[in-house]
Amino acid sequence: MSEAKNLLEIRHLKEYFPVTVGFFRTKPLKAVDDVSFTIRKGETLGLVGESGCGKTTVGRTILQLYKPTAGEIIYDGSEVKTRAQLARFRKKATMVFQDPYSSLNPRMTVSDIIAEPLDVHGLYKTKEERRARVLELMDYVGLNSEHASRYAHEFSGGQRQRIGIARALAVNPEFIVCDEPVSALDVSIQAQVINMFDELQDKLGLTYLFIAHDLLVVRHISDRIAVMYLGKMVEMADADEIYDHPLHPYSKSLLSSVPVPDPKVARENKRIVLEGDIPSPLNAPSGCPFRTRCPYAKEDCGASMPEFKEVEKGHFVACHHLECAEKMGHGE
Repeated sequence: MSEAKNLLEIRHLKEYFPVTVGFFRTKPLKAVDDVSFTIRKGETLGLVGESGCGKTTVGRTILQLYKPTAGEIIYDGSEVKTRAQLARFRKKATMVFQDPYSSLNPRMTVSDIIAEPLDVHGLYKTKEERRARVLELMDYVGLNSEHASRYAHEFSGGQRQRIGIARALAVNPEFIVCDEPVSALDVSIQAQVINMFDELQDKLGLTYLFIAHDLLVVRHISDRIAVMYLGKMVEMADADEIYDHPLHPYSKSLLSSVPVPDPKVARENKRIVLEGDIPSPLNAPSGCPFRTRCPYAKEDCGASMPEFKEVEKGHFVACHHLECAEKMGHGE
């Protein structure tokens, strides 16, 4: 199988928010700090990390819901920079939001919610064409045509998220940022929605950036997984490789906390508990952001941020002391 080409390339992306810290003084909160990665056409890249690590900000900055502080966003070979380029990009790239309760307008019918992108981009000629497209989108996500005239509050959380997904599909996108799309749903509904994402990907040839903190969900849907910590990318590799052979001490700790359904295996698994709390991105540690909680931190970890480099084929890690991290979780 030939290597699919990169659909999206992110280079040195930064998103800093100015925070007031005193009279007429502001300080940058580094929500995303020098993040680079690529997503190939037709693949799903899972983006994981603790709450507050910057993963949602990455997704919103790519779509320029937040104006990037620095960095390049290259889509299908050309940079998204000017207003015209952004308008074209927004017809190809869209977002499914985390909370199906707050992301839908309670005053609009389901039909109008789904058709909103069609209205904005003028993607129909007649009312009949608009209605036919709305019903087609509802069918894609498993909603009945009689739901079209109802309001969002009449639906369950899972159905509301389906409405949000239908709205995201309205412009016929190629790339979708899925921002924790199942975290607000019951576990029984999560599997249905995840499977629907898979089916839509096969049917419509979609490419996903799938943001989540639930590692089991991410493994199920992702081809590759990237791990973030305090605004920085610390590890990225194929999904199975990250699960079977994590290299960064933070990834190892995250994965050790994933529940295992087999009690015998669960008892033998060593949980790696990190000391302390995640630092504030407003006062991030110098050098490696993970050093304040890392059992292997040395002097050079505070002096410089380790390079995010390829240590095995397709496996990228940012760590000064991988040889120490290798021991972590191996009965040390």
